[in-house]
Amino acid sequence: MNEEGHLITVDSASLNDQVQAVLVSPLLDQERWSCVRLVYQITGGGSLQLHLRPEGDNFDYPLWTASRASDSWIIASVDLANTTTRYQILLGGRPERGSGNSVAIFEIHIVPGYCMECNFEEHHLCGYSNSWNPNVNWYVGGTVAREPESNLLVNHANKKQRSYYMYVDSVYAKHFQEVAKLTSPMTTVPIAGCLSFYYNRDQEIGNIFSVFTRDQLGHYEEIWRPGVYTTSGWTQVSVDIKAPHPLELVFEVAFNSARGGYVAIDDISFSPEFCHTDTEPTFDPSIANCDFENGLCLYHQERTESKLWSIVSVKPNAYGTGDHTTGTGRFLVANTRFTLQPGYVGRLHGPLLPGNHKYCLRFYYLLHGFRKADNALFLYIYDENNVAQEKVWSLTDSSRAVWTEVEITYMKPMFSKVVFVSICKNFWECGLAAIDDITVSLGDCRMTAGSLPGQCDFEGGLCGYTQDKREDKADWLRIRGHTPTSFTGPRGDHTTGVGFFMYIEASLMRPGDKARLLTSDLRGSSSPQCLVFYHHMYGSGTGILSVLLRRAGRQRDTLLWRRRGEQSISWMRAMADYHCDVRHQIVFEAIRGPTLRSDIAIDDIHFKRGPCEDLDDVPPYSGFSEYFNEIAK
Repeated sequence: MNEEGHLITVDSASLNDQVQAVLVSPLLDQERWSCVRLVYQITGGGSLQLHLRPEGDNFDYPLWTASRASDSWIIASVDLANTTTRYQILLGGRPERGSGNSVAIFEIHIVPGYCMECNFEEHHLCGYSNSWNPNVNWYVGGTVAREPESNLLVNHANKKQRSYYMYVDSVYAKHFQEVAKLTSPMTTVPIAGCLSFYYNRDQEIGNIFSVFTRDQLGHYEEIWRPGVYTTSGWTQVSVDIKAPHPLELVFEVAFNSARGGYVAIDDISFSPEFCHTDTEPTFDPSIANCDFENGLCLYHQERTESKLWSIVSVKPNAYGTGDHTTGTGRFLVANTRFTLQPGYVGRLHGPLLPGNHKYCLRFYYLLHGFRKADNALFLYIYDENNVAQEKVWSLTDSSRAVWTEVEITYMKPMFSKVVFVSICKNFWECGLAAIDDITVSLGDCRMTAGSLPGQCDFEGGLCGYTQDKREDKADWLRIRGHTPTSFTGPRGDHTTGVGFFMYIEASLMRPGDKARLLTSDLRGSSSPQCLVFYHHMYGSGTGILSVLLRRAGRQRDTLLWRRRGEQSISWMRAMADYHCDVRHQIVFEAIRGPTLRSDIAIDDIHFKRGPCEDLDDVPPYSGFSEYFNEIAK
């Protein structure tokens, strides 16, 4: 390790009023895939985070975090994907308040290659860890370490003076199925390619050697098992892996007895090219995405005399809810007024997706008028022969006029597709069932990462947003559900329909009072920025919502976007372009209107690099209050 024995540390006493201490690397130019290796220790309570700061970007991107206290040094490995953009690495230490809490770093190394690669020649073993078992464990073998008693292995790469590998021996096994596990560092970015390693195996009575992947939820998937019991020497193995989400490699050996032989591994490597030509390329399930703005995408209805699903749009108004995507776009409805009929079954078929993949399906639904919601909407998985395999979801509540998100994780061994079904048994119980914004991605829905930097849906808090105490006379409030005052405010949030959003409560303010919500300090960017957010301005007394740019050191804010008066009963998408290369903040300013029906809400804020692709050009809805007595003055 570090020969001089120096380290860098932060404790709660040295922070004063600060939350964390940040260590910033020089500007790095790493066009190849690299791996950051840290030797660190957390004493007492605290955490350590690693962020990536691309040059010319407003935000830092979290790659890794640790919060487990330890009485010894711990090795962590974090992948850095190849990029042509220069960047810096930030290490943030956050010891908890109180004595005895500290975060320390002993070594930082950036090496070329993938973090799962290892030849076991270094003391840190590339961050691989052994799951401790009283009787069988993975050990370092080679010219210095203890050799397996049953055989003297020679490292295949050999013939070097120092040559190490990892091995596990059954000599101390006392129970049936004693298991030893060697686990790689968790990947931090999606990877797909060829995993290669060497192994040497001997079996006198019995051992079971397997290689698994394990995801963040603890789910195992076996990716390889040897076809022979004994090898005459080192044997190379190549196996293709696809990892759309973080995972670990687990080399597992189970022994049946103390005469179960040994297993050794060495020279683990990874290539972004698949090992086998017949391996299917990584599949992009986004072909099943659809927001219905430009038609049915790859979805289709069953061929019947009457098409029961129709694409509709609703202009901004104070009575009917618009689509989920923008508030002014299109969505799909079963049983519209033009097709209203009793005793129908409407089926909407999605595109076929390959089997043996775990998929995360998300969509939004909206109901109008159903007396009984039992048959309003179902979701089935069909095979390629149009045979229903499973009903994976059905409506269990009777929420009305709120776009509500549904998440479904499913996996089938064959080609399959999703089918949306709406049933109407008789005229008096039927209503309108709508769907919008269908997305399909690989992996379990529960493994989806939280909000990225520059994104905030307010589900987990305020995302660093703060109230402006300098100029305003009221605060933005975080709430879920509907707002207290009738005929104003949303019935639910935009993100899920049942989550949180920010709003001003007009009953707590006077006409003309301002409430300002500020982002955290943004560094500034060399490229244009696009601010996307959703707003809700419904109520006959609705005031003004403005988005302002506050540059560091300047007295006056710059207006980026503004809406005045009642806009719609729906959540409406807004976009604003801006360019600022100095430190700044974005300000969301709401001004209360002349009456209590003046609630204003915002949700799902997102900063994107580059100019806005499709600036909203829909004229705002002119309600009763658009030109109220200029209360902004």
